[in-house]
Amino acid sequence: MAAKWISWLDERLGLTTIYRTILDRKVPKVNWFFTLGSATLFLGVLQGLTGIFLTVYYVPHPEQAYDSINYIMTEVSFGWLIRGIHHWGASLLVITVFLHMLRTFFYGAYKYPREITWVTGVFLLLLTLGMGFTGYLLPWNQRAFWATTVATSITETVPFIGPFINTALRGGTELSTLTLVRFFSAHIWILPALVVAIVGIHLYLVVRIGISHVPAKDE
Repeated sequence: MAAKWISWLDERLGLTTIYRTILDRKVPKVNWFFTLGSATLFLGVLQGLTGIFLTVYYVPHPEQAYDSINYIMTEVSFGWLIRGIHHWGASLLVITVFLHMLRTFFYGAYKYPREITWVTGVFLLLLTLGMGFTGYLLPWNQRAFWATTVATSITETVPFIGPFINTALRGGTELSTLTLVRFFSAHIWILPALVVAIVGIHLYLVVRIGISHVPAKDE
């Protein structure tokens, strides 16, 4: 019975073709450094799942944000674990993305015909940093508040458009409720949507073009 259902779905969805194209494709002989991309994808999915759980209890308001974090950590079942995974996973994600980019650069995997794959990877690195930046403010404690104050003040040094960028990020001249709401919306909606779209393009190119091999000494 199960075989019939699988055959029925395969006829209509092409499951066998998808499996052979994505999971059963031939790859060159590589080393453990080539698993950094998969590790990054795994951490990204983990961040998304834990972030969804956290939004169930988190309140993006200056008077309630810190208390909602404390509630998650002390009152919600396994809330401390979910928040801990999300907190430390963010740092680990930045590290793996950076190492993945370094491996790609030093192995020359950014060259023809993988230039677009490299460009999408650069965008993903920037978006990952943006996710970390916007998420850092959300606990709304003293460290997050003043660190974000300093970070947003740095944008004022950008020639001509610096003050505009600073005002756009803060929603005014100082950090306020509007700042927290903007960072929260960027953290859970705007940046993740861009990440998902570019990850889709990145993975398509990896499957379409394939991954590079370990360069030989004469390469």
